[in-house]
Amino acid sequence: MLRLRFHGRGGQGAKVASRVIGTAAFYEGYYAQDFPLYGAERRGAPIAAFTRISKEPILERGVIAEPDIVIVLDETLMEDPLAHPLSGLKEGGVVFVNTTHSPVETKSKYEVTAQVITLDITKIGLEMLGLPVLSTLAGGVASRIAGLGEDALRKAVEKEASEIITDRGLVLKNIEASLHCFHTIQPIEIKTTEVVHKGSPVVDVPFETAVISSPAINTTGNTPLRKTGNWRVFKPVWNYDICTKCMICVARCPDGCIAVNEDGFPYTDYDNCKGCMICAEECPVKAIERVREVHAW
Repeated sequence: MLRLRFHGRGGQGAKVASRVIGTAAFYEGYYAQDFPLYGAERRGAPIAAFTRISKEPILERGVIAEPDIVIVLDETLMEDPLAHPLSGLKEGGVVFVNTTHSPVETKSKYEVTAQVITLDITKIGLEMLGLPVLSTLAGGVASRIAGLGEDALRKAVEKEASEIITDRGLVLKNIEASLHCFHTIQPIEIKTTEVVHKGSPVVDVPFETAVISSPAINTTGNTPLRKTGNWRVFKPVWNYDICTKCMICVARCPDGCIAVNEDGFPYTDYDNCKGCMICAEECPVKAIERVREVHAW
């Protein structure tokens, strides 16, 4: 059995990526299982998705604690103590990271002992789709690493993209972008793990009363520690030469991340700005530029 775990942020497409490779595996005659695990269920929050692929019926259930392949859609999750994407990765496993950095740089930076593959799929999405869409692209990367075929991937992207996209032209672009990522990644050999058969031991978890097991919450909120600005694709940058100080951007920011400096000009708290770019859309004089965040270092 081959076990894959996808790590991304809400809205990046980790769930769809897991479905793409699961469907591609099904088209190639394998048994497949895919499902997501949401956290805060908001855009930008860390989420995980899982895919199992096997030649035999899959009797495992639940999250994948020891994956053979880890796909990281957002590099900032590599050092996130809650996401912890490398946890449980099997010896001889493979890690893919969506980053502008090389495998050698990434392996050194994050002290990864497994095989590392990198590719800036955000850039590919922007160039080929006009959007930072990662779902079908990550599905193409995962399919290549897992050793699935091009035809199966094409059919899988066609099916999954058509269910969520009504624009036929955009569906075709997703297929093209997914295949581009598929062919950019070099084939790699992975040692698969054994399938779980019937007769596996059942762990009996004893019941404890609420008097013993109910938790107590004594700590303060952790919002100041959870910087929500580390996942954006674009950041707003002001041109103060043409800014009129109208403060529309301040009023329109949904997260209250825009303040005013001592000269009366607006500026962004980049620690918490999520890059929605509503400020740029609302600026009447177009004094706010969309600038790509190219790396997390």
